[in-house]
Amino acid sequence: MELTNVAAMCDQLIKAVNVMMDAETSQIYRLEALKFCEEFKETNSLCVPCGLQLADKAQPAVIRHFGLQILEHVIKFQWNNMQQQEKVQLKECAMQLLSNGTHSILEEESHIKDVLSRITVEMIKREWPQHWPDMLKEMEALTGQGEAQTELVMLILLRLAEDVITFQTLPTQRRRDIQQTLTQNMESIFSFMMAILQLNVEDYRKLVSGARAHCRVAVATLNTLAGYIDWVSLVHITSGNCHLLEILCLLLSEPELQLEAAECLLIAISRKGKLEDRKPFMLLFDDVAIHYILSAAQAVEVVERRYIFLKRLCQVLCALGGQLCSLVGSDVEVEVPANLSKYTEALLAFTTHSSQFLKSSTLATWGALFRHETLSKDAVVVEMAVKYLRACMTNLVKAGFPSRDDNPSCEYSRVDFDSDEDFNSFFNSFRAQQGEVVRSACRIVPLEAFQIAAEWLQYQIAMGGKNPVNLSSKTAEGLCSLLSPSVVQWDAVTVFMECMVAHIFKSLEEEKLPIDQSMELLQAVLNYETKDPLILSCVLTNVSALFPFVIHRPHFLTQVLYKVPRTRAVKNVRRHACSSIIKICRDYPQFILPCFDMFYNHVKKLFSSDTTLTHMEKCSLMEALVLISNHFKDFAKQKAFLDELMASVVAEWTSDEMRHVLWDPALFLSFVGADQVVTEQSTEKDTAGLNRGRLSFCLYAMLGVVKRARWPADLEEAKAGGFVVGYTPAGAPIYRNPCTAQFLVLLPNLLALIRTHNSLFVPENMARLSETFSRAHEVMDAEKNVVLGLPQHLLDIYDSPVYRTNLERMQGFFTTLYDNCFHVLGNAGLSLQQEFYTIERLAEEIAGSAFVSLDHVVRVFLRQLVLSCPQEYYDSLLCPLLGPLFTYMQQEVVCQESQVTQEMLEEQLVRLLTREVLDLLGMFQSVSSFCLKCSCIEEDMMMDSVQTVSPAQPTDELTELGKCLMKHENIYMSLLTLSFTSLSWKDTSNCHRTASMVCWTLLRQVVGGNLLPEAVTWFYTSVLRGLQVHGQHEVCNSTLSQLAMLIYENLRPRYMELRAVMTQIPNISVEGLDQYDRRLMDPNAQKVGDKKRKDQFKKLIAGTVGKALCQQFRKEVHIRNLPSLFKKPKSDKDLQNSGEPLGLAALFVPGE
Repeated sequence: MELTNVAAMCDQLIKAVNVMMDAETSQIYRLEALKFCEEFKETNSLCVPCGLQLADKAQPAVIRHFGLQILEHVIKFQWNNMQQQEKVQLKECAMQLLSNGTHSILEEESHIKDVLSRITVEMIKREWPQHWPDMLKEMEALTGQGEAQTELVMLILLRLAEDVITFQTLPTQRRRDIQQTLTQNMESIFSFMMAILQLNVEDYRKLVSGARAHCRVAVATLNTLAGYIDWVSLVHITSGNCHLLEILCLLLSEPELQLEAAECLLIAISRKGKLEDRKPFMLLFDDVAIHYILSAAQAVEVVERRYIFLKRLCQVLCALGGQLCSLVGSDVEVEVPANLSKYTEALLAFTTHSSQFLKSSTLATWGALFRHETLSKDAVVVEMAVKYLRACMTNLVKAGFPSRDDNPSCEYSRVDFDSDEDFNSFFNSFRAQQGEVVRSACRIVPLEAFQIAAEWLQYQIAMGGKNPVNLSSKTAEGLCSLLSPSVVQWDAVTVFMECMVAHIFKSLEEEKLPIDQSMELLQAVLNYETKDPLILSCVLTNVSALFPFVIHRPHFLTQVLYKVPRTRAVKNVRRHACSSIIKICRDYPQFILPCFDMFYNHVKKLFSSDTTLTHMEKCSLMEALVLISNHFKDFAKQKAFLDELMASVVAEWTSDEMRHVLWDPALFLSFVGADQVVTEQSTEKDTAGLNRGRLSFCLYAMLGVVKRARWPADLEEAKAGGFVVGYTPAGAPIYRNPCTAQFLVLLPNLLALIRTHNSLFVPENMARLSETFSRAHEVMDAEKNVVLGLPQHLLDIYDSPVYRTNLERMQGFFTTLYDNCFHVLGNAGLSLQQEFYTIERLAEEIAGSAFVSLDHVVRVFLRQLVLSCPQEYYDSLLCPLLGPLFTYMQQEVVCQESQVTQEMLEEQLVRLLTREVLDLLGMFQSVSSFCLKCSCIEEDMMMDSVQTVSPAQPTDELTELGKCLMKHENIYMSLLTLSFTSLSWKDTSNCHRTASMVCWTLLRQVVGGNLLPEAVTWFYTSVLRGLQVHGQHEVCNSTLSQLAMLIYENLRPRYMELRAVMTQIPNISVEGLDQYDRRLMDPNAQKVGDKKRKDQFKKLIAGTVGKALCQQFRKEVHIRNLPSLFKKPKSDKDLQNSGEPLGLAALFVPGE
């Protein structure tokens, strides 16, 4: 009767599976069939007989696979409820399937082999070794039945290692039992796998017919070895004079096995551990091993499997280099290998390969060799450093875009990268890494590096416009684009030059510096003329790079100072020229000081005669002059200079016209043209555009002076120059800034502009915007991309379009103007210090302008204001400002976080805002904890980390500002509410940082006071709510659990309400809670260690931890623990009363 039922059920299941797999089936029928199959697996008592019948090898592969899946489901979810006899019977059936339930090794489907191995491993995980002690012997016996069974055994051993060691998908005790048993038997397991590998490799080489089967077994064995090599004791890998590594090196010459052999070799050589244990790896530098590695690298065709092998082989060489750098010069006394030159030549071959990915893979190894204390002095490495630098002449050139065919790299890039954007992102990182290695090589061979750079740059200058022209790389105006051959070559030589010069001064004494050659080179660069903006940008960088040499030949200074400001072609090159002149004046002000009058006169002449000079260039030149003037070291002289420099700006900014414009929103909108309808084709004079330029220039000039004007760093020089006006009660000097008088004159209208700008968002002023500019206050597209983390198109990164719409210009103007207002205010506190914070009614003035609309407070201003504010002004300035701010943030941010928005942009903006608010909170803690908080963790790690990270310990310290804010109850409650509420926001980074650094620090201040029970309950449930949202992330779980325990242990003795909260946690052990409370409350109770206490508490609150979305509907697998394998025998002896001497007395016997 049962057989009939089984046959009938199997027929129904076969039909259901065929319906599911048929592409023509409608969705309704497919779902019905799926439901039938799933219900059968969950509820039917015929699962095992039906599964075995469906798994018969006479059935089609898809039916067999389903039958085996049924058996796997039974083992995973019903094993604990099965009778012992049923388990034994199922195990015997499974072994029969392994023995004769498959087709030959070459015919059998890989998914059938996979599910068969899964079934066996699931039983092993539940029964081995306690109830299945002969498992390994049975597996060994199976291998004698043929290649198919041998391959299955290898798959089983591999999956077992992955589940137990790699993925750790078992309960702790079961995992420990299996891992210990594997470790105990590892010598025989390794010998077994090595014997099978050697046997099948030999048969593969000998036989013609049947060779494929032996090859398949060898591949499976290598894959299994790879799963064990990663974690077994190094003794097994290096035993027999590194016999395993020798075999793997030999297999590199077998095309069918070389990839898997290289994988094993890579895992082995990448192992860490005691240096003494790794010493045998140096045998791989012997002639035979090096020969096989070099021979295997010879072929260069772009066949995907072959190319993957080359990548692995390159990684093997790099890992070998890592072992070399660790061992040579260490305590284990390893000599520099005789074959070092062969090794480095092989590494160089990969560095000069056409594949950009292979080139990049070698960089870390070159860097380690060039930085190594011993190896970097070896003649071979010194010679190789020169060869490496010459290879960089090719490697630094950006070439190999997958969409193009103008370089041999392109073919490889099509394998490695999905798009040009992917390649560009990779190459930028690759070039940055190359720069580091070039700098390391320059330390070893500085003069040779200079020679290479000089020859290369001279060649580029000599080529001029002779570089081959690629018409597709030209812009419409006939100028070069980013991918033009000339530009990529100039770009590469420029990077090389910057890296080289940066280190040649550190590596050579002054008399050995190639001054004359560098001056010839600089002269050639200064004489080079080009109208192409991209090449001109590179020329400017080379001038800046070579400038340190000018110190030794001052007569070149005037040429450089005249050349750079005159270099104007397009906006980006102008910006570059401005940056260059500021950088030179910032880094070498004392050197330029003697030429100050000449430079100032030159700038004044440019201002009066050159009408093409932009506002940005004027402000940059002014900024450069201010930087030099800081070295007058004479307050009166510097103030007189700044007054003269800023006279026109002060006159413009404080004029009646400007005052009316800046104080009245309607006049302001009219002045900048935002209320006018403008067409793109309009030819009328753009008065509004000129007005916007005037405003921008005033603010840029103001910012430049406030940001750069400083007193001397040396106190004695500051006193002598008249910069010190007194001392604080603590004895610190009070300085005066030469730009203060100007700033005080400019400040009223600056605050008026901020107030006016904030009022532009009210409806009546929004209504004044013309149709053309109705979207002027919306976020610009480029900024949206930045917020959302979207990459810009390759050419957009440098080529901002020459033509922008009127709306884009207006959006850019409003954004920049508003930002600059706050930059000026923020820098004022930093630069003027006491003089800024003593301004009368400053708090009211800022509150009445910057804080009119708290939606638009800019972070740079607030952060700098707080950081630079002296302690004596906390109460008068910061508390009146920060109180309303935090109250507002608490209301607005909490409200926005709780809303579900479909707009990714809005969601991301809220997330960024909350991070900035909580960053600000961190500033109220001790400096050390704030620094720790800022660097504690990479944000991306939150989402995908699977490893345990120890939580940062919360600090109990507050800064003086923090203590000051604590005195104000309304501010303090806002901070507490904001920080505890933020724990459950959808931002793991915020959650971790706030839980580990902010919450307890704030709450601890009032733990000893009389908190309301409702408040205590709310704080505690906020933490538990955070665990519900973020508990699946190990990092957040640790910090939130730690915070919950701190609150519970400190407040539970006085607040019974916390126990009531605990009893509501799902699946909590009330008995465990009672025990925990007893130990906490009873002073006489036995105390347990910190770790055990934390683990107990974590178990109590485990029910609050939410599951990740991918885990929420997953059926849980329960694996029972078996009787313990290893019990420590308890000693019956009482040492104290045994009367036997303990040997301790001998320690105190005086020496003879």
